[in-house]
Amino acid sequence: MSILLELRGVSKDYRGAYAVKDINFSLRKGEVHALLGENGAGKSTLTKMMAGAVQPSQGVMLIEGEEISFDTPNAALRSGIAMVYQETSLVPSLTVAQNLYLGDEPFFNRLRGLYIAAQQFLQKLNFNVDPAKLVSQLGAAQRQMVEIARAVHHQARLIIFDEPTATLTPEEKHHFFGLVARLKKDGVSIIFISHALEEALAISDRITVLRDGEHVLTEDTRTLDRDKIVKAMVGRDLSDSLYGKNGSARQCRPRGKKVLSVKNLSMGNIVKNNAFSMYEGQITGFFGLIGSGRTETAKIIAGIEKRDFLHGGEILLNDRPVRYRTPRPAVSDGIVYVTEDRKVEGFFETMSIAENIYTGQLASKSRKGALVSYAEMADLAEQWRKSLNIRAISGDAKVIELSGGNQQKVVIAKSLVQRPRLVIFDEPTRGVDVGAIAEIHQLIHRLADEGLAVMVISSYLPEILALSDRILVMRQGRVVEEFTPASAQEEKIMYAAVH
Repeated sequence: MSILLELRGVSKDYRGAYAVKDINFSLRKGEVHALLGENGAGKSTLTKMMAGAVQPSQGVMLIEGEEISFDTPNAALRSGIAMVYQETSLVPSLTVAQNLYLGDEPFFNRLRGLYIAAQQFLQKLNFNVDPAKLVSQLGAAQRQMVEIARAVHHQARLIIFDEPTATLTPEEKHHFFGLVARLKKDGVSIIFISHALEEALAISDRITVLRDGEHVLTEDTRTLDRDKIVKAMVGRDLSDSLYGKNGSARQCRPRGKKVLSVKNLSMGNIVKNNAFSMYEGQITGFFGLIGSGRTETAKIIAGIEKRDFLHGGEILLNDRPVRYRTPRPAVSDGIVYVTEDRKVEGFFETMSIAENIYTGQLASKSRKGALVSYAEMADLAEQWRKSLNIRAISGDAKVIELSGGNQQKVVIAKSLVQRPRLVIFDEPTRGVDVGAIAEIHQLIHRLADEGLAVMVISSYLPEILALSDRILVMRQGRVVEEFTPASAQEEKIMYAAVH
């Protein structure tokens, strides 16, 4: 099989600190090549150099044996290289169809014709997205679908997928993997970046692992397994601490005092007569497909969304009826929500770690006075950096400069500084590397051991099984099934979510 793209001795340094160093990499025509590593390993930097978004400090790139360099992503796209970013680059104020054909519009641009063409193209890809909808109205999963569709529309010969399945349901993932197989059959080369190692093992032909900006291994997928990859990624064995013990293999926590009771909760056609309870000292796992109402239910509880004014049901917090119209009173009552979309809703990207965490402190009930104390801000940042192992040069580092796992830890710190009694984690390890996943899981267990009530919403069944003391399955806006970890099996949970 001939080589499409090759990197020789490629490095990128920022003021003397190497993001990637002396990397040699090759991609064959019609190959699916998985690129793995912890957050901060250099995967995104390496692929952004291929896509023209970042220029290398040294080294050369060759396409079909010819040396080439790109000043912009458009230049790379003209050469047939497209990248689908983990954080989407769509224009929120435009429709799905307009984003899909952005930069490639016909001279006479009739919206109706554009929508029909987009509808047919999306249906061909098995993506259920309304082309007339504004991107700002889409959820994270549908935005990701539009990004993928846009890359395929450009008929690239190399497509780089950065965490493409992080927000997709199992059914949507199945369609995506079918799309990858079709692209491969058509001779398109794929670079697949993912923290879901099972997916990489399932669809790739070869796997390359980076660690701390350096190349560790490149091997045929058939010679590798999960344990060997994890050891290459982190330099140690994490197999026992990461999804290693599901609920049936560990001692689950007993129910404490009832903290939250939800009765007949309704919000439009999304949440319908939902009912469940949560208890102190327990982790309650929520599983369901996209559109099942998990996130919306959590946001109603946290005061982010509003339930129906009439017949909207009842929420009891410690046997007291509550109806929050904003998150502030919910925070005062000890409820915090850790969002699934950290970049849009989780942090202020131009502010530092210290400033982001301090905004959580300013919103907490325990905060006294209106004056900002920079000494308090610095102490708080240092305390949480150590507590959650947030890897950064200092608390003054901008959050946008951190890896995904460390960004997520900042979002969690900003919530926990408010001293909650009920914590809602929505997709807590989405786009997070294996090392950070283990640390976040340990933190969630610790919170429950300290007596907090914890809700974990996750689309990844091994995570639900590894964390939960109780598992609730949602379908069509309400809880339809409850499992104990001892009785839970992936097949049973998925059947309840679908049927």
